[in-house]
Amino acid sequence: MGKKHGHGEFQWKDGSKYIGDFDNNLIQGYGEYTWFDGRKFIGAWKNNKMDGQGIFTWIDGRRYKGEYKNDKKEGYGEFKWPDGRIYRGQWQNGKQHGIGVYIGESNVEKQGIWEQGKRIRWIHKGESIITE
Repeated sequence: MGKKHGHGEFQWKDGSKYIGDFDNNLIQGYGEYTWFDGRKFIGAWKNNKMDGQGIFTWIDGRRYKGEYKNDKKEGYGEFKWPDGRIYRGQWQNGKQHGIGVYIGESNVEKQGIWEQGKRIRWIHKGESIITE
C-alpha cells in the first residue's frame, strides 16, 4: 500500500476527516481537519500538527483565529466566545500569555496582562508597559 502524498482526502474509522496536503504520509501543508464531534481546523499543518496560521471552530460557536505551533495556540490570535466576548492578543503554549485586549459582553474594551491563561491585571489608560 502506498503512502499519502500530494493533495487528497482521508477519513478515519471514528468519522474524523482531513482534506488537504500530505507529504510522505504526514499531514503537511494546508488543509481542513474535521473531528468526529464537529470541531474543525482549517489552516497550516506540519508533521501531523497544527502549525502556522489557522482557524479552529467548535460546535458550540467558539472560534479561534491565529497562530499555532506544535498543535497549540502560540503567538498572536483572537478567541471569540458564543456570547460575544473576545480576547485578542498573545498566546503561549495554548493559553493567553502576555498583553491582550478583552471585550466583554457589554462591548467594553479592556487591555490587560495574562500569564498562563489567567489575567494578572488590567492596564489602565495612559499606563506605560515594559515587556521583556
